[in-house]
Amino acid sequence: MGLLSRKDSKLILDPLADDNPITIQVLGICSALAITAQLKASIVMAVSVLFVLGAGNVVISLIRNIIPSKIRIIVQLTVVAALVIIVDQVLKAFSYQLSKELGAFIGLIITNCIIMGRFEAFALGNGPWRSFLDGIGNALGYGVILIIVGFFRELLGSGTLLGFKVLGDPIAKTGLYSIGYENNGFMLLAPMALIVVGVIIWVQRTRNKALIED
Repeated sequence: MGLLSRKDSKLILDPLADDNPITIQVLGICSALAITAQLKASIVMAVSVLFVLGAGNVVISLIRNIIPSKIRIIVQLTVVAALVIIVDQVLKAFSYQLSKELGAFIGLIITNCIIMGRFEAFALGNGPWRSFLDGIGNALGYGVILIIVGFFRELLGSGTLLGFKVLGDPIAKTGLYSIGYENNGFMLLAPMALIVVGVIIWVQRTRNKALIED
């Protein structure tokens, strides 16, 4: 990782694979089910959480020594709510249609267990730089899973990626549709996201037996 020490590198790399917040810690599952029918929405949610968790971890770390322990959860909620409002306003300003499509799910970033978990488990006990790396690493791990799920759900459910037709035209019967392929409408339903996440977990544990719990 160049300028990063081994410990700093682990903060980025571990959440991408063997300590992934979704597939290993089983956190943030709700948004993975709710907004991954389209790849674009998955990418936007991943970037949003990247900003909120990275910046939020830094803010909490900077003020950790002056936060009274009895109200630390309220302070953490205030920080994450402020950052989510920034994300929501930016989306409305630059991509209003996507903001409408994501609806309440951007606001529900506040309730994402990963964010509050990292505030509590890491930012309250570490400096700003390491907290920033921890936030970026966990947000990237979360985002990678969302993008993988969004990729397969949109491709198999709609035959498109980012709205572009990649399997052919289902009406004109071109591409794969000319040989009888049909879009799988089940992929657009939330339960199929859970199945895709389950397949990812199965593949991950098959490749690394140490992740299998006794």
